[in-house]
Amino acid sequence: MVRTAVVGGGVVGLSVGIELLDAGEAVTLIDDDGAAGNSAQAASWGNAGHIAVEQVEPLASMEMVRALPGRLFLRGGPLAFPPAAMAAWMPFGLRLLAASAPSRFRKGCAALRPLMDGAMPAWVALAERIGAPDLLRQDGHFVLWSDPRKAQAGKAAWESADTGPARVEAASPAEREALGKLGVFPVAGAVRFSGSGQIADLTALRDALRAAFAARGGMIVGARAVVRQAGGKVAVEGVEADRVVISAGVRSRGIMEALGHKAPMIAERGYHIRADAAGWPEDMPPVVFEERSMIVTRYRDCLQAASFVELGTVDAPADPRKWERLEQHVAELGLPVSGPFRRWMGCRPTLPDYLPAIGRSAKADNLYYAFGHQHLGLTLAPITGKLVAAMMAGEQPAVPLESFDIRRFG
Repeated sequence: MVRTAVVGGGVVGLSVGIELLDAGEAVTLIDDDGAAGNSAQAASWGNAGHIAVEQVEPLASMEMVRALPGRLFLRGGPLAFPPAAMAAWMPFGLRLLAASAPSRFRKGCAALRPLMDGAMPAWVALAERIGAPDLLRQDGHFVLWSDPRKAQAGKAAWESADTGPARVEAASPAEREALGKLGVFPVAGAVRFSGSGQIADLTALRDALRAAFAARGGMIVGARAVVRQAGGKVAVEGVEADRVVISAGVRSRGIMEALGHKAPMIAERGYHIRADAAGWPEDMPPVVFEERSMIVTRYRDCLQAASFVELGTVDAPADPRKWERLEQHVAELGLPVSGPFRRWMGCRPTLPDYLPAIGRSAKADNLYYAFGHQHLGLTLAPITGKLVAAMMAGEQPAVPLESFDIRRFG
């Protein structure tokens, strides 16, 4: 029996592990995230819960570059460049600018589209296999605006965008009325996406994935992995394994670069606040307040408001101003939620072209990797697991992986 070590226990690592176990391998998962949602590495368990199959177009684009000045945190926007992290975000930003060239943007869209096409079917299959189909909701989501001019421009932009398997249309009068009852804000325009979805409870998802992994005979080692290379192969200290998969989120960069790979990934930090959900409709899909760059998600036992793209470092302290801004948004919108709020910050693992890294190492023949999924880790976890398992079995993956090879960074 082939023995595989998976480094990283987030949603991508667990999805890879379950696929390999179902393929008949012996799998050990090495994960030091600790309790769900308590680690800066645990973006899998603190995100917006949104299965974002509509986000086919990479964020590395000329449109994003042109909009950047108006989206800065200091001007009320979601984008922050902490001065203390300049050594991290400056080189990342230069690579992002290069990746935003129209030709590279088009290639990025072409690479992401088949992943998005397969994302929801893969989620349906995985939710069934782990015995938790009720955790997956396929009710789409809303995007709304309060300013009429921004509503007109935003609606036109979404209608002209490549949204992959998701469909976008104007919200119905009944839907706009329901949205308007969520607070005291005007609804100048709103669109409804179908084909997207959400996870009903991220903590329950983590528990279900880990239980399914263990039920299949997988072992979980609660430690930080030490990966070493010798003689053209890699090994994880203290773990007997024939093959190794690196899927450790933002920590993947240090591991991969120690093994000779260039992985110019940044910790793209996001923030959320949570409180009791009693005043929010149970059947309301996620709602994006576009002018405030904030997504509000109803989970089973809480309401969450999330935002911000803070390009920083993994271990830097959180910026309380981000939580305060979220609380201000909630209050100004008159949303039916009040403190005390539970605060969280997590790090999205982001590469400068906003494409994940999925492939096999050219430096060690038993090393594989799946990381750098940025805002799409939850969305793409199950299909990534399938692709990695197919690749490791020597089969042709259902989606071409050439665009995701880490060697694209030289």
